[in-house]
Amino acid sequence: MLRIQRSENGEVVFTLSGGMDEEATAQLEQLIRSEASGSRIVLDLKDVTLVGQEGISFLQSCGPNITLKNCAGYVREWITRSRGAI
Repeated sequence: MLRIQRSENGEVVFTLSGGMDEEATAQLEQLIRSEASGSRIVLDLKDVTLVGQEGISFLQSCGPNITLKNCAGYVREWITRSRGAI
């Protein structure tokens, strides 16, 4: 289960906690799409405990307007390795 908390201070920050599975990733994608086009978005992953393949694929595909903050080393490594496999 993924908990998503939204805040705004010049940029939209989604603070995530829990696990990123397929359902949670779809929900997060929908929330990001609902933001105004061109908004700077930060995904704060400090309290994310588990990321599945769907979560990695999503994080890998995040565009230039989305910044990952407090991303665990293993998640960054997995994203990097996934990009190399494309």
